[in-house]
Amino acid sequence: MNKSWIYVILTSLFELIWIYGFNTASMWWHWVLIIGAILLDLHFLSKACEGIPTGTVYAIFAAAGTVGTALMDVYIFGGSLSMGKIFFMFLLVIGVIGLKLFDEPNQATHQEVHS
Repeated sequence: MNKSWIYVILTSLFELIWIYGFNTASMWWHWVLIIGAILLDLHFLSKACEGIPTGTVYAIFAAAGTVGTALMDVYIFGGSLSMGKIFFMFLLVIGVIGLKLFDEPNQATHQEVHS
């Protein structure tokens, strides 16, 4: 696995951590931890963009955050899950896969030019 993909996973994970923190913070030091998670999240996001096209990284970041937050709302905070939500989460995932598939030829050309 390319190191940049590890950063994509980490930025997606830390996005969910600070979003969870927004929903549960009740003391000042919780907010300090949340700010730390946001800063780490942005660091991992920028590192991921060094090796993967920014559009692909951001699409994955946004989709993982959207789907993860929607599922967190359902399974942790007691929200509802409808067929419409499932359909649109599926649509987001398909869109991200499509971006990844169509970025591959451009990424190989980009790497050849800069090598």
